[in-house]
Amino acid sequence: MNTHSTQDSKVRIGAIRWLVRETLGNLILIAILFGIVGRWNWWMGWALSVIYILWTVSTAILILPINPAMLAERSRPHADTRKWDMALMGAAGLLMVAEYVIASLDVRLSWSPQLPLALQIIGLVAAIVGYDFLLVWAMVSNAFFVTTVRIQTERQHTVVSGGPYRYLRHPGYLGNLLLHWGVPFMLNSLWAIIPASMLTVVLIVRTALEDKTLHAELPGYKEYAERVRYRLLPGVW
Repeated sequence: MNTHSTQDSKVRIGAIRWLVRETLGNLILIAILFGIVGRWNWWMGWALSVIYILWTVSTAILILPINPAMLAERSRPHADTRKWDMALMGAAGLLMVAEYVIASLDVRLSWSPQLPLALQIIGLVAAIVGYDFLLVWAMVSNAFFVTTVRIQTERQHTVVSGGPYRYLRHPGYLGNLLLHWGVPFMLNSLWAIIPASMLTVVLIVRTALEDKTLHAELPGYKEYAERVRYRLLPGVW
């Protein structure tokens, strides 16, 4: 088998691994939400589950045929991933789980008062826009959108300035924040704001460190940053 065929096989296996992992993740989320709440007729719980499933399906349909290497990269951490990034990713993962566990317990035990339906719908819309639109748009626009912070020299990593990157340097993080700030309101859980706030701090720190790394190591990024001023929130930072 030649080198090109071997590489294609590794990419295909990695992309399949990514799809299996994301599918299992969606099933685990459903198990957490409905296992804790103890009933199936929780419509906002299903709405959140569908948001995640739509992201998986959209990513598979839009990216898998044209850029399976990116999904293969996302299937597991790379050897040269920064230690600080692994620590921040671990913290973010724990806080995401904590947000869903706390929200589910809140629904089951009625810790929070009933929020207005309009506020729940706003939370739902924010989550959909953040995760199923902005995050997918960023991934489709950026062939180097991988899970960990690293300069992908083996994939000829270059600066991406199209799509949402015309307006923000890190639109994927904004998409995640919209999701995780929408969750407490759509699921009617004021207590879930606590892990959402902590997750926000983690993602802001990660954005700053990633931006510093790209400035230092990715050719052309400094010039791009001079054109696109804001990292995470238009007009603010």
